[in-house]
Amino acid sequence: MMTKRKPTLLATDIHPSQATLSLRVDADILDFSGHFPNFALLPGVTQIDWAIFYANQYLATPTQFKGMEVIKFQEPILPDMTVALVLNWDADKQKLAFQYRSERDGNPVVHASGKMKLGERSD
Repeated sequence: MMTKRKPTLLATDIHPSQATLSLRVDADILDFSGHFPNFALLPGVTQIDWAIFYANQYLATPTQFKGMEVIKFQEPILPDMTVALVLNWDADKQKLAFQYRSERDGNPVVHASGKMKLGERSD
């Protein structure tokens, strides 16, 4: 039974307000199950969850989701794909920008990008 919820972390490049993570999106991640039966792809809600999780872990961002500003899902993330997750934290505005990207035939591909507001429970 699949119970794995996070990708395999291959590499990190961490700075005070930016992190770039190389992730292998393993085929045995639970979130692929049933999304979709004949064409597995990583759900958008999972991509948002991972962005918040890793931003909190590596950039010490607040953990409370306060809303999305912009979000685009342009190219599916498929099982066993390797992607870069780029996180940028603006502490003054309490906004996290994220982007999932990879390369296909030597060309950059943006899979998803967005900005969300994060805060503390009392905000």
